Amino acid sequence: MSKKIIIEEFGGADQLKVIQEQVGEPGPNEVRIAHKACGLNFIDIYQRTGLYPMPLPHTLGTEAAGLVDAVGSDVTHLKTGDRVAYAFNAPAGAYCEMRVMPADQVCVLPESISFEEGAAMMLKGLTVQYLFHRTTPLKAGDTVLFHAAAGGVGLIACQWAKSEGITLIGTAGSDEKCQRALTHGAAHCINYQRDDFLSEVKKLTNGVGVDVVMDSVGADTFDKSLACLKPFGMMITFGNSSGKTPPFDLAQLAPLGSLKITRPSVFTHIAQHETCQTMARHLFDKVTKGAVEIRIDQRFALEDVAAAHRSLESRQTMGSTVLTI
Repeated sequence: MSKKIIIEEFGGADQLKVIQEQVGEPGPNEVRIAHKACGLNFIDIYQRTGLYPMPLPHTLGTEAAGLVDAVGSDVTHLKTGDRVAYAFNAPAGAYCEMRVMPADQVCVLPESISFEEGAAMMLKGLTVQYLFHRTTPLKAGDTVLFHAAAGGVGLIACQWAKSEGITLIGTAGSDEKCQRALTHGAAHCINYQRDDFLSEVKKLTNGVGVDVVMDSVGADTFDKSLACLKPFGMMITFGNSSGKTPPFDLAQLAPLGSLKITRPSVFTHIAQHETCQTMARHLFDKVTKGAVEIRIDQRFALEDVAAAHRSLESRQTMGSTVLTI
């Protein structure tokens, strides 16, 4: 029997329930994984509340790490006993001790990366990989505005930008969080609770603006983020932690400087097996060579997932959060 977390109704963290389930055998192109740790992400909260609807009942969780327990037919890149990590959302289901899942997005985890690091890095790290390498051309010397720079994705992004020679201007909600972003490679970090980030960005760029904005916050930052862009700049909105962005008239992009805007998802980028594996190898290379450190600041037992959700939702966290098994 395997312990797992389900929701039967959309709503608050009190909807998260612990149940026991018998886990079956993997079929063709599937593996069974015994989890050692699971990652926690804002998408889990979006799914729990119904912002991203799913059929119910449902198990949450989009990233985890552990050991391959059994391998189905047609799986050639994995074997029983392999240390692995993954990000996957079709369907979600990582909040459990053991699961059967498609093998394509499961990646062999280097020995030098711990299970907790693997669980904390896959969704966040692959997100940073596509933001910097697959969304719009970026090169050394470019400037990026990154909101929530002290969060799990943000701290990876700060380090990634520094390793690529890209100037990252971060925002965060306290001086402590700003200092954390600066320590991890941000060139500047703006405390948005005290300072207007648009005014500060303009000062830092001598009125020019930034090449790219990477925004997972959504409603609270959208309009000013557009105003931070230089002509022909790219707005990448990849999350909604403050709520969904209101309807927007695309005609506004012209007078603001012929701006570009996109709303990508990591799951589109990793949908194909070879692409996913290539992106993961790039991420693992950054970590094993020391360019990126996976910072885990919060750990909760799987059974304490409701407390973990409340902590993340209230923005009390820094770095990554993992559920331990």
